[in-house]
Amino acid sequence: MHRLNNAKCELMVNHIWSQQAQNLWFTGGEEEGVVIKAGRDQYVCCPPDLRRPDGIFEAIQALNVKIERGLMQLVWSIQAEEGYSEKEKNDRVSVHEMDITASEEDLTEKPRRIVLLHSITTAITLCLIIITLGAGYRKIVQEIALDRSYIRLALIAVAPVTIWVSFFFFQALVGNIFQIFGPISQVQSNTKYYSGLPPKRLPTGSSLPHVTIQCPVYKEGLQSVIAPTVFSIKAAISTYEMQGGTADIFINDDGMQLLSREESQARMDFYEEHSIGWVARPRHDPKGEHNEVPFIRRGKFKKASNMNYALWVSNRIEEKMIDPSPRPEYWTQQDEAGLYAQALEEIVEEDENRTWADGNVRMGDFILLIDSDTRVPTDCLLDAVSEMTHSPQVAIIQYSSGVMNVTDNFFENGITFFTNMVYTQIKYAIANGDKYWSESTVSEDFDMALRLQSEGYLVRFGAYTGDGFKEGVSLTVYDELARWEKYAFGCSELLFHPLRYWIFRGPFTKLFRDFICSGMPLPSKLTILSYIGTYYAIGCAWLLTLLNYFIVGWYNTVLDKYYRNSFQVYLSIIVVFTGLGNVALAVLRYRIGEQSLLRSLLTNFMWIPLMTIFLGGLSLHVSQALLSHLVGIDMNWGATSKEAENTTFFNEVPKVIKKFGFTFLFCITAAIAMVVLACVVPYNWRIDQFFAIYPLATVVVSHFLLPIALNPSLMLFTW
Repeated sequence: MHRLNNAKCELMVNHIWSQQAQNLWFTGGEEEGVVIKAGRDQYVCCPPDLRRPDGIFEAIQALNVKIERGLMQLVWSIQAEEGYSEKEKNDRVSVHEMDITASEEDLTEKPRRIVLLHSITTAITLCLIIITLGAGYRKIVQEIALDRSYIRLALIAVAPVTIWVSFFFFQALVGNIFQIFGPISQVQSNTKYYSGLPPKRLPTGSSLPHVTIQCPVYKEGLQSVIAPTVFSIKAAISTYEMQGGTADIFINDDGMQLLSREESQARMDFYEEHSIGWVARPRHDPKGEHNEVPFIRRGKFKKASNMNYALWVSNRIEEKMIDPSPRPEYWTQQDEAGLYAQALEEIVEEDENRTWADGNVRMGDFILLIDSDTRVPTDCLLDAVSEMTHSPQVAIIQYSSGVMNVTDNFFENGITFFTNMVYTQIKYAIANGDKYWSESTVSEDFDMALRLQSEGYLVRFGAYTGDGFKEGVSLTVYDELARWEKYAFGCSELLFHPLRYWIFRGPFTKLFRDFICSGMPLPSKLTILSYIGTYYAIGCAWLLTLLNYFIVGWYNTVLDKYYRNSFQVYLSIIVVFTGLGNVALAVLRYRIGEQSLLRSLLTNFMWIPLMTIFLGGLSLHVSQALLSHLVGIDMNWGATSKEAENTTFFNEVPKVIKKFGFTFLFCITAAIAMVVLACVVPYNWRIDQFFAIYPLATVVVSHFLLPIALNPSLMLFTW
């Protein structure tokens, strides 16, 4: 294979050189010719005179870069700069520098102020909940005074659950009002948990910290997904190197040992060409069917275990490189590189070649963790290391992110709108004084955050990069549903043991008990609990709506006044989320300068139909994930698709039926039952009231339309 490739390269380099001579594209200089990379550390050239010592051929070998691409980028970047307008300049330029050789007191920033706005909104939310519960208890007292039946007092037992699942509703109501009328200057300032302005930069040209960019990948396309991410990272690294810093890329490749030999080799060649360190662990093989030694990829969320494995390999290398310690005075960089190569080779031999690794996998002073489809700002590393250096008490900085669209279909655009809305709300919440807690958090991340905070460290949210960081969103309704199921399952794992362990271990996990007893501020704890409660509220919506249909339809005249039917709840949700929520979001974006008011209003209300169908059709799927954890049923999800898949209508139909067959069965059965109970059964058993039928009808229609109306492959009717 290598001989064939070398022969092809020899033919190609001779052909290009002949074309160059034929078209007189040379001046007869000594350093003119053609150089082609045939493989790792293998180059061919024409004419052979280019191989002279200290010539351009050796320089190209040492640089290991694509000269043609570099020249093209240089030419086009010069042309782009010539047409660059002063108006297009980013006004967010940090010009404050600090001497990195100064004392620790000079480098450490002064304590930032704590914003109490989030605490105030949480207190108001609690007051609203207490007032609402009090109004309900007033009805109970009045009824007891009339009929002397104290059985109604049992309704008080459900108060904790009621508060839990409704907290987010009241919090959204209060938050919407504050977004319209409250202060917003905190969004453009620096506070304890939030950075709205860039930090004072460490001086360029000095010895800046080394940064490792860690990127987990799976089976994404090399050229379509991984390569653009790497090019984005390398642009940021180039900027940081010109400022005096150093950085490298560390890829945790969980797909390399699952791909074909050609695809795996293509990845290895790409990583080598771009000086990327990488680790690839063995495939999931618990029974030893593919290898002599079984291997288990632990965890339901394989990305975390993938990164842990790669870091484990890196730590083992560091342990082998401890000696000689301390390093002798004559120790050179070549000695260090030789010791590293020997340690890496020993690790691979110890694992009997089950672990694949190459390049520099040692960790730097700071780690920038990104996804396989991330785009990073060109000038972001210096700001990041400056803030981490100035704030040694900060363990994690989560940067705000924009959305990178892969396609132009309506579903991805709708999820883009939803994601941007979430990012805006997160930024506003953290600026108000809340502690950041990502919605993508699962138990491993949450456990790490709790341990860091218990040691006195902070977690901070950085918004001064704007939309410079970009990430992809779900491209299909299948991926987005899987994402919600993952989060629901993860939240259930955080809170509860499976039912079979309740007798011996109790219902709540140790992680949740540690969280409740931790030193995290009470408002932040309540916010996290309300966020988790939304999954249970969504999950039980279809079942409670179904029960409400029968209860209101048959027993409406004798229902307790404490009970609020589903139609009343539905109207409240429409007013607070669909109405006031969209208006408040538009006003907030206008006030912080993100969008004009009219444009934001039009955008928000344009996506209401899609969001209504999507959020209305989640309940069955979320409840499946919650129940699966509680009863001990294992659930696994594949990696989210990063590339658009070309499919046809007729290929998509059986896929939809297979994935949503039970959902369709439930919808059709419920629809038939509603028609029968409204028109066929005896009069006394009929359910024909609008306020009983409408809530269940919305659940049925939303669940039925979700995989159809939100599936572009079906709506475009391609074949």
